[in-house]
Amino acid sequence: MTVDIFVPCFIDQIFPETAFNMVKVLERLDVTVNYNPNQTCCGQMSFNSGFWDESKAIGEKFIKDFSNDRYVVAPSASCVGMVKNYYPELFHNTALHIEYKQLQKNIYEFSDFLVNVLNARNIGAELNAVITYHDACAALREYGLTDQPRKLLQNVKGLELREMAENEVCCGFGGTFSVKHEAISTAMAQQKVQNALDTGAEYIVSTEASCLMHLDAYIKRHKVPLKIMHLADVLASGW
Repeated sequence: MTVDIFVPCFIDQIFPETAFNMVKVLERLDVTVNYNPNQTCCGQMSFNSGFWDESKAIGEKFIKDFSNDRYVVAPSASCVGMVKNYYPELFHNTALHIEYKQLQKNIYEFSDFLVNVLNARNIGAELNAVITYHDACAALREYGLTDQPRKLLQNVKGLELREMAENEVCCGFGGTFSVKHEAISTAMAQQKVQNALDTGAEYIVSTEASCLMHLDAYIKRHKVPLKIMHLADVLASGW
């Protein structure tokens, strides 16, 4: 199988190693990975900020960048959710109607692709650590990601998963929300970090780099004994 990969903005600019680890895991499962270096953004940030015309222009490029009828895999349910749920708002009954419908069908979040397309559970990863999992808002509510990451984490040798209280509550990032409402955003991060600490975990793991970046900023600022880790980085550990 050959798949295209989409590397979201946050991962491309801040956590590039996560993208390499996603490729590493896919290749371990005998998947050939194709990367289009012309790819940029899915348009989510501009769309959520109300700049729909600009978002449509970005989306047009995105659709053309992934015009092959192949699976597209991305390490972010938030970005994939944008394509699946909001491209219809931008491209329904337009000249790109057929193309966006094809992409909407083909694009998958990384863990969902592993579990429900490749039927993978045990990647052979090993990480001797206690972790807790953060259900990001977009992943849970827009994409519908629930047990897929947990099925993969439960098969990581040496790893103990402890669920935190209010694991489905927002971390406070919310894109531009964290900029426009800094005090509320910080308080939400504080509560999320405290819930993680209460489990005795060493790491907060999620599928969303944006949430992890937000939480990591709070953790480092307040010298909290916690680390963050993307799911793809966990699955690429120990081999």
